[in-house]
Amino acid sequence: MFKTATAAAALLGVTLMFSPMSALAQATLTPERVFADPDLSGPKAVGAKLSPDGTLLTFLKPKLSNATVQDLWAVDVKGGEPYVLVDADSLSSAGKELSEAEKARRERMRVSARGVVAYDWDASSKSILVPLDGDIYIVDRTTKKITRATQTEGDEVDAKLNPKGGQVAYVRDQTLYVQELSTGKETAVSPKGEGVISYGVAEFISQEELGRYTGYWWSPDGTKIVYAKVDETPVDVVERFEISGTGAKTIDQRYPKAGRPNAIVTLFVHDMKTGTDTPLDLGANSDIYLARVNWAADGQSVYVQRLSRNQQTLDLLKYSATGGAAQTVLSETSDTWVELHNDLRLLKGGGFIWSSERDGNNHLYLYDKAGKLVRQVTHGDFPVAKVAALDETKGEVWFEASYKTPIEMGLYKVAYTKAAEPVALTKDGGWWATEVAGNGKAFIGTYSDPATPSQTALYDSTGKRVRWIEENAYTDKHPYFAYKDSYSAPEFGTMKAADGETLHWLMLKPKGFDPAKKYPVIVSIYGGPARQDVKRAWVSPANRLFQEAGYIVFVLDNRGTPNRSVKFQRAIYKSFGGADIDDQIAGGKWLQTLPYVKADKIGIMGWSQGGFVTLMALTAKDTPFVAGAAGAPPTEWGLYDTAYTERYMSTPQANAENYAKYDVVNRLDNLKPNSLLLMHGMADDNVILQNTTRVIDGLQKKSIPFELMLFPGERHGVRGNAKNLFRYRLYLDFFARKLKDGE
Repeated sequence: MFKTATAAAALLGVTLMFSPMSALAQATLTPERVFADPDLSGPKAVGAKLSPDGTLLTFLKPKLSNATVQDLWAVDVKGGEPYVLVDADSLSSAGKELSEAEKARRERMRVSARGVVAYDWDASSKSILVPLDGDIYIVDRTTKKITRATQTEGDEVDAKLNPKGGQVAYVRDQTLYVQELSTGKETAVSPKGEGVISYGVAEFISQEELGRYTGYWWSPDGTKIVYAKVDETPVDVVERFEISGTGAKTIDQRYPKAGRPNAIVTLFVHDMKTGTDTPLDLGANSDIYLARVNWAADGQSVYVQRLSRNQQTLDLLKYSATGGAAQTVLSETSDTWVELHNDLRLLKGGGFIWSSERDGNNHLYLYDKAGKLVRQVTHGDFPVAKVAALDETKGEVWFEASYKTPIEMGLYKVAYTKAAEPVALTKDGGWWATEVAGNGKAFIGTYSDPATPSQTALYDSTGKRVRWIEENAYTDKHPYFAYKDSYSAPEFGTMKAADGETLHWLMLKPKGFDPAKKYPVIVSIYGGPARQDVKRAWVSPANRLFQEAGYIVFVLDNRGTPNRSVKFQRAIYKSFGGADIDDQIAGGKWLQTLPYVKADKIGIMGWSQGGFVTLMALTAKDTPFVAGAAGAPPTEWGLYDTAYTERYMSTPQANAENYAKYDVVNRLDNLKPNSLLLMHGMADDNVILQNTTRVIDGLQKKSIPFELMLFPGERHGVRGNAKNLFRYRLYLDFFARKLKDGE
């Protein structure tokens, strides 16, 4: 599919780029360099944590030679150089085949790396738990000795240390176990899982759509475990193919499509001393979602969040750890959907902090132990993104929010016992992600802005930097430094939606931009409730490839995307393909009015929900888009899963008209011939391949020419440098032929 001249030029670019003879060539970005190691964005620290005693920082870091493999690093808080604590290559190999359960769990969590992908400190700060490729290792902090805790044929997944030490729990073969670390003795906590019955795991729908990735919870004193039983008997079996480069196999997957039955989830409290199980009654209606489980600090009570099937009622239930009837502490209701969160913070006196969207934005509220509202803690025209920590000694709650503008994120603290204004702990001007330690004693902050690649450091309680964890200094030694002056920074702006809502956009102008000339545009889009794209943050080098190729890159966050008001997000309710697509069409038409834009050369591209938006935009009757690349698109919402689809679209039975209206196949008559590049992974277990094959079939029946690329062995995402290099070459070739008049 690639033109010979294009490929030759790309290869020539690689040769020149690594040659010291040409400074000009060093500023030429190529796909070959973007999808190669070391990462052009520089080294990064992932999953940084402070030891419980506050003296050692640990973090995951990709290898310079292979960014897909992570090692565990450590550095002393007081100073010194970081060092490798666990070299993944010494414990595992790239050829290690993970179990299907672990593959699926990582897919749900969007974990694409290998090596060390998770770890946990024990409460004494003496050792670290490291699950690696299906086995469990314990690292002694002082001696750095690594002890293998498990060595079985099956994979041990979701390992967690007893909060009081001495034991580790994990799930293997659908069964929950606990092992004594001193002796290696293993005891089954749950009954044996098999077939459609699993214990201690989160079912597919909770992992994929509810943000719950575990199915068991240790009590704070380590004497009890709450665990879930998952019965998938009611869930439909979807027969799908998993096609790789070496063959194909048929997978019978339990997949809960919209409007169809979900798994049945029940809860039990297991007493480690007596070995007895006590059921927690979730109510007579089993067609619910188990959303969250939290233990009270004293270990005497369990709090459970129960979400109704239509997701319009969220109940906070309180149980005694010894059993008995549940107390409904509070209920959140909505005529659209209740947004789940992880913001419940239980206070020592029995009260709690809770977040709610009841005033039109997500804000924090203080309740007493009886569930009576005491006060609203945060106010204003901004949503709280998450609770980061609670400092009961000072009566303060720490939270992340886009307090001043939706395109920046920062960390703030505010008193919850009295009226007060939030205090900023991070600087403005970019995007922060934080992990607060010691209930407010310090925090780990990762920051970036358009001129600053991701940097991670330890900060004290006032926001003063204590030390770098990964400075990723933007000096002449940085991988991207040779290109820093070649590609313009993003420009940010706003426009109005049809209902007057403010829409934020960013624009990347092509290399050597001349306002007197006209340029083609590529609109890069996700456009769904799961992700915000317009951020004042570091720009992916992959997007810079389009600048190098002479395109304007435009990104618009349409109505329905997160981190905005309830009104903004609920504009899509029951109509995926309505306001969201209207906004993208409006954005395209606005682009057509700009003097430096080729009005008839505007393309659009996206993956997953972005693939759906791309297809819907291309098939709109008045579309400004002349070409589009749609990857892994959901094309008929009745084929997608229950929790996500029904949250936004209700059920196919209750909203049949709009399910049909926003079915891509029903709009194909509007698609211009030769305007579509369609892509999909051939082992996708999330947006199943049928979503794309039905579009292929529809286009062929209508004799509408299109282009197709399938990725053998790939699930919902395309993994690794090699295949992503191929994918971006494909994008560049496709858009060059569609938007550049044969240039």
